[in-house]
Amino acid sequence: MVHYTFLLIGLSLLVYVLHKLDGILLPLFFSALLSTLLLPLVTKLEGWGWSRVLAIIAAIFLLISGLAGLIILFGSQILDLRAELPLIQQKLAIFFDQGQQWLHDRLGMRVMSKDEFIDSSLSSAKKSAGGFLGSTISTTAGVLSVVTLIPIYIFCFLYYRDHMRQFMFRFVAPDKRTTVLHTMDSIQTVVQAYISGLLTVIVIVSVLNAIGLLILGVKFAVFFAIFASILAVIPYIGIMIGATIPALITLVETGSPAKAAGVVGVFVFVQFLEGNFITPMITGSKVSINPMAAIVALILGGELWGTPGMILSIPLVAVLKVVFDSNKTTEPWGFLLGDVTDGDDTKRDKSDDKPGFLGKAWHMIKRM
Repeated sequence: MVHYTFLLIGLSLLVYVLHKLDGILLPLFFSALLSTLLLPLVTKLEGWGWSRVLAIIAAIFLLISGLAGLIILFGSQILDLRAELPLIQQKLAIFFDQGQQWLHDRLGMRVMSKDEFIDSSLSSAKKSAGGFLGSTISTTAGVLSVVTLIPIYIFCFLYYRDHMRQFMFRFVAPDKRTTVLHTMDSIQTVVQAYISGLLTVIVIVSVLNAIGLLILGVKFAVFFAIFASILAVIPYIGIMIGATIPALITLVETGSPAKAAGVVGVFVFVQFLEGNFITPMITGSKVSINPMAAIVALILGGELWGTPGMILSIPLVAVLKVVFDSNKTTEPWGFLLGDVTDGDDTKRDKSDDKPGFLGKAWHMIKRM
């Protein structure tokens, strides 16, 4: 009891510290993951004779260029979507009236006019406007500070990687350093494979989603394809959100339920390919998180750090699983986080097939 009491107290203190130091820890965690992703490129450039500083700067420049290109692509799609908003609002008002009339005819509910709906929405918006504005300003300032710090942290992680490894060795006895070195290399390799594989899956799923939506003639197909592919990382919930929004906009734009159903069908089909063929072929069985652990991690990450916590939750759980699997003491926890695979079922003991007291009583009743 004393052991578990101190364990619970330690976990509570850890959560408290993680929550209070989010402004310091979040940039560090993002930088560590991105550094792990960029490490193979930096190592290859150093092997070609580049200096370490130049290789790190080139890798960071490529990363920033890729993110900038993605932001520009998203920004252009968002601007196009914003230009279409007045027309979408008009069509949405027509659907609103039709839905109100259907509810009145079928269920006898009072029809709410558009003016009443707008007035109620404006009044609730005015009440929360101050808090929303304050949270928006604070969030924007936090994002700008994080964006500024992350490249600096990435440079430091990559430049001082040998120094940090030697620092960790000072906690280990000399006769065990070889084992620790192999464990660290294994963790690094698996994490790199997981993150790079995850990004590859997102790119492939984005292309497949875009092809399907472009064939159906859906507006803003590229934006919705990338948006849904990123959300698809969230098991079950992501595909629902990623398919619902473009389906509703397609329904409002075209007024065709069949076309909206076709949009949902595209996302469901691509999700089926991703779960059964794409992800197993790319990421393999190196790191596989079961959906329940992923959903719980997303909820905990959101409660702890908000949206950045949800983004970090899946990679951090993958890192935890690799760390747990590398130690025999914590290996059961890694097994708990992992996905269900064939052949892992516990073999039943033949003694379990023997009837117990209730089974013997039931057999005696049947004989009577």
